[in-house]
Amino acid sequence: MSRNDRPPLKRALRACSILQELMKTKGIGEQITRHQAWLVWDKIVGEQIANRARPLRLRRGVLEVQVDHPVWMQQLHMLKPQILEKINAQVPNAGITDIYLRQAKSTDPVITLNRNRKQEDLPWQKVELDATDMKIIEEKLTRVSDAELKQEFKRLLIRQKQLEKSRSH
Repeated sequence: MSRNDRPPLKRALRACSILQELMKTKGIGEQITRHQAWLVWDKIVGEQIANRARPLRLRRGVLEVQVDHPVWMQQLHMLKPQILEKINAQVPNAGITDIYLRQAKSTDPVITLNRNRKQEDLPWQKVELDATDMKIIEEKLTRVSDAELKQEFKRLLIRQKQLEKSRSH
């Protein structure tokens, strides 16, 4: 179409209005709204869980989350209703109806990157636990027979206690 064949514009259109119209006609805006869950994931679940679980994809209202360890999968399974509620409160138009948890392969780059974050610098990890704290933790673990699972729970309970102590000081 030549310049003479086009009707003249009354005024120039703003780039943002052109982009909004384009996104609306192509359905991209709706997809962007749905995927805002990625932006709020760390804030919703907290740093500790975010280091162990990452959203991967969203299909038909189901957010697929990759988790790096079975113990964390169990924990997240119990927290699914609260996480889902928080996501829908933060991103109401996302249309997320469920969360599917999937265990990651140890070589998966998403989880590997999170494991390699430097956490030694966090002040709560430097909190020392006394003998009474350790005794309470050991008592909680007496019924766990699987050695690997027991070790992971112990590590988790120690971190939980360190975090609690750091908040109370």
